[in-house]
Amino acid sequence: MNVFITGGTGFVGRRLAARLTEAGHDVLILSRSGPARPGGPARTSFLQGDPTRPGPWQEAVRGCDAAVNLAGTSIYSPWTRSNKRRILESRVAATRNLVEACDPAGPRPAVLVSASAVGYYGFRGDEDVDESALPGQDFLAGVTTAWEAEAIRAEAKGVRVVRGRFGLVLGGGGGMLGPLLPLYKAGLGGPLASGRQWMSWIHADDLAAALAFVLERPDLFGAVNMCAPNPVRNREFARTLGRVLRRPAFFRVPGFALRIALGEFAVALINGQRVLPRRLLDAGFAFRQPELGPALADILKP
Repeated sequence: MNVFITGGTGFVGRRLAARLTEAGHDVLILSRSGPARPGGPARTSFLQGDPTRPGPWQEAVRGCDAAVNLAGTSIYSPWTRSNKRRILESRVAATRNLVEACDPAGPRPAVLVSASAVGYYGFRGDEDVDESALPGQDFLAGVTTAWEAEAIRAEAKGVRVVRGRFGLVLGGGGGMLGPLLPLYKAGLGGPLASGRQWMSWIHADDLAAALAFVLERPDLFGAVNMCAPNPVRNREFARTLGRVLRRPAFFRVPGFALRIALGEFAVALINGQRVLPRRLLDAGFAFRQPELGPALADILKP
């Protein structure tokens, strides 16, 4: 299979590309910096282009069997008006341009797997949330709803569309752990606000495996939650991360301090949702890291 990936040089994209090439697939990564130097990963090639802008790169999409859309500005920054605009527009524009590259009357990818997030569901307290739940009303829910709407347009062009709703991605070298590890290693880690909010997380390697899984399953389409089957409360996450690092984790950060430091973004940290990967489990996907403790130990092993 020839797989076109936007965001393929990012934290998740690198893992997915490696997994696909190890399985014998060919990967074409859209990169703003252009072709990689000789000696890059086997079965991987690079094409210069900006997914948020139409361009010659769209022609290459038509020659691929599958497309994976992972492009989007990080949400882990204060939500100023300009940052919120970039968060929304980077996702919507990249998805729109990728979908517009699919020719309903000619060659096109058979499947599009487009990233989304469990933020789609809004803040749900202790409710068990699966793919049947309605969207929330907050900023992240609005972003993911608009993001997914662009991906759904590909269905009218005869493309199978999977909207992968990612949980909080845990892995070495980035993701959610990136800004946390220095604090925990300094003994300054601990619960955020009440610590009761749920965290729906996933090991980065399991996320790459889930993306590869849905690419190869023609019976899967629509929304698919991509998070571990055992979400945890924030206080349990803090305690577990501290134990794995062998550092104290009792430095609770009050909600008001988060709001002062991060503004509206603090709301996403203080609240959460208990999301379950119902469709992945029903389809027979096997998580290698379903429990938080072993997952963190695997990521942080020497």
